[in-house]
Amino acid sequence: MNRKRSFRYFGLGFLAIILAITISCATNPVTGDREFMLVSEQQEISMGKEYDPQVVETYGVYDDADIAAYISDIGQRIATVSDRPGLAYEFKVLDSPVINAFAVPGGYVYFTRGILAYLNNEAEVVGVMGHEVGHIAARHSAKQISQQQIATIGLGVGSILSEDVAKYAGLAQAGLGLLFLRFGRDAERQSDQLGVDYSTKLGYDATEMANFFGTLDKMSGGESGGLPGWFSTHPAPDERVQNVTRMAQEQQAKNPAANYEVNREKYLRKIDGLIFGDDPRQGYAEEGFFYHPELKFQFPVPADWQVVNTPSQVQIANSDQNAVILFQLAQQNTARAAADNFVTQANAQKVSDDAMRVHSLNAVRLVSDVNSNDGVLRVVSYFIEYEGRVYLFHGLSNKLNFSRYGDTMENCMRGFNRLTNPLKINVEPNRIRIKTVAKTGTLEST
Repeated sequence: MNRKRSFRYFGLGFLAIILAITISCATNPVTGDREFMLVSEQQEISMGKEYDPQVVETYGVYDDADIAAYISDIGQRIATVSDRPGLAYEFKVLDSPVINAFAVPGGYVYFTRGILAYLNNEAEVVGVMGHEVGHIAARHSAKQISQQQIATIGLGVGSILSEDVAKYAGLAQAGLGLLFLRFGRDAERQSDQLGVDYSTKLGYDATEMANFFGTLDKMSGGESGGLPGWFSTHPAPDERVQNVTRMAQEQQAKNPAANYEVNREKYLRKIDGLIFGDDPRQGYAEEGFFYHPELKFQFPVPADWQVVNTPSQVQIANSDQNAVILFQLAQQNTARAAADNFVTQANAQKVSDDAMRVHSLNAVRLVSDVNSNDGVLRVVSYFIEYEGRVYLFHGLSNKLNFSRYGDTMENCMRGFNRLTNPLKINVEPNRIRIKTVAKTGTLEST
């Protein structure tokens, strides 16, 4: 290493940092303070427009126009009283059973149907929605991105995310990295405060937001480590119950009203019929097989391998997570075209390439090597024509582990077949049903 050159580069990097800090300050819309910011508002909006299609592709949008309109209406009302009312906000309900709510820069806010199932009234919805709008209003994501960028200036770091899998399997994880930025506790508390403020401005009882955190605490058995993903990055539920209750009482003292809205009955009517848990119509794993009732196919799943089903693909990984099977729909019309496209897009080096039949279906079996940052990956791929579509499997691992797991992965792929069993086809999801019961009655009596 040339020592003089190293010092020179360090000096240039340090100068770049100083210049960035000097010229990249902006006024925070919430606090009014000047703070370091490398991301402009227009860049935030562009990020949101870029990430929104990836979010929709990854999770899917819940197919219920009434609930979609209801959540959007609540969100737009919150936006009007927020500290950034000029943004073009969009609010969407995702078709996921996970208890989650999140926002991305530029005004995009997402609720899962999973979280809707555990909210008890409209005031709780407004509180959580206000919290997410608060992240956007206070520019928490933009600030986090700016801090990450300044850490890499002068170091020549182009990306902190690996795109190895995305390169050849069409995954969106690298692009969705923004969704999983973890804010500090101060940012979360600020968003809690903003959720309380916005709720109170709209005339809702913000103490209900605290009640929801109490529900989460009960779900986790008092252990914050057992909470679902969104809440595990936030302050502990018992702490939030106390803090949000105090914040709400302070806001209500400043803005007294005869009655703050809760709207429990209205909300319960809205979620009557909401799908609860996984939706088997979109595919489900059971007794060693993966079934898709709508598309009418099935294939075996290796014993003790974990299945993750998303709208865009099925991921099946072994317990050590050093071997994975990816299953998804190809964009091409024939198995041969899909195989050739994969070789081109992944810059794969063919080991073998054979036309074959899988349960009388036209197919192509391809074994190839793909370069990654961690070395060479061995990939076995099956491209199968079925009912006017082409489905593809990729089984991948490094060469050492491939010799151990290759046959297991191929057994899964070779087992792809038509689904004809009516018991597996005619499954329906569980749904929430709202029943009114007299105080002296029981659910069984309704």
